Amino acid sequence: MSEEALAAVFTATGEPLRLEHYPLPTLSAGEVLVRITCCTICGSDVHTYEGRRTTPVPTILGHEIMGTVAELPPGEAVTDVAGHPLAVGDRITWSIAANCGDCFFCEHEIPPKCEKLFKYGHEAIDDVHPLSGGLAEYCHLAAGTPIVRVPAELPDAVACPANCATATVAGALRVGNVGPGKVTLIQGAGMLGLSAIAMARWRGATEVIACDIDPERLELAPQFGATKCVLVQNSIDELTEVVAETTGGRGVDVAIELSGAPSSVAAGLKLLRIGGTYVLIGSVYPAADVPVSAEWVVRRWLNIHGVHNYLPEDLATAIEFLTSEHARYPLAELVTATFPLESAEEAFAHTIRERAHRVAVVPK
Repeated sequence: MSEEALAAVFTATGEPLRLEHYPLPTLSAGEVLVRITCCTICGSDVHTYEGRRTTPVPTILGHEIMGTVAELPPGEAVTDVAGHPLAVGDRITWSIAANCGDCFFCEHEIPPKCEKLFKYGHEAIDDVHPLSGGLAEYCHLAAGTPIVRVPAELPDAVACPANCATATVAGALRVGNVGPGKVTLIQGAGMLGLSAIAMARWRGATEVIACDIDPERLELAPQFGATKCVLVQNSIDELTEVVAETTGGRGVDVAIELSGAPSSVAAGLKLLRIGGTYVLIGSVYPAADVPVSAEWVVRRWLNIHGVHNYLPEDLATAIEFLTSEHARYPLAELVTATFPLESAEEAFAHTIRERAHRVAVVPK
């Protein structure tokens, strides 16, 4: 094993990614060194790259990562989320963040809001932990990182989004209690939305209605299990009619909002049945406030939840879902191009130019 790792470093918007070498770490208790086999470029990576999202710099972007265990520390075994000890050579993915396990939010079972959160692909490079992003040959996992083994039959590029898009969707569907007999509305048919459609069907949802403002994205929705698809470019009138026809005028049991658009949030609230559940996961950037009628919420017994990132169990569910369903749904086709690590700059340009769902970056 080499004593250093190549990485593509983001320094500022408008500046090309810089190829740098960093020394491999000496591991402490609970840490893992992973040889990266694949990283997919997420929408949030593009937002940072284009300057629409701030992050400490310099940094190694990329958090949708697959790899194999290259080294473990001496002493007590490091375990996966199922409690099984890891071994060198294990094929793994891991949570988008490490948490301390001891703070107020960890103790109250909200580890994504840990007071000492360490987030992969979002941390500034420093002397202690420089290799913390996916656009590199190796990643240094901190103690407290939830880790999940990945079966051999699940391709790298399909597994990579598990620790971002797929696990986030798994958390949203868990909170929304999507399951048999439920009519579910999925607002947005990007990577998250298509994953949500397929996972809702996997969980037994009877009807999955998909909507989007982009006809090209919406065209893919039936391939992922959507039973009805509605274009909502200028009006929600057709969507309102479809929901009414599907539910006998009651409204949907669950709506999952993935776009973050204020108009979409306002529309979704109106389409819930009495006692329905609304789960918001797309509102992760500044936007206009959404007017909400408190009386409407109260009289209709509505449940409104926000989900930002996910719990360790959701990552395990994501891998279970992908392993079970990757041959049924065209999940692999959402990763439309592959670039070597040395061409990470070109990978971003391709992602932006082609408006790709995902592009893979693979070290040699």
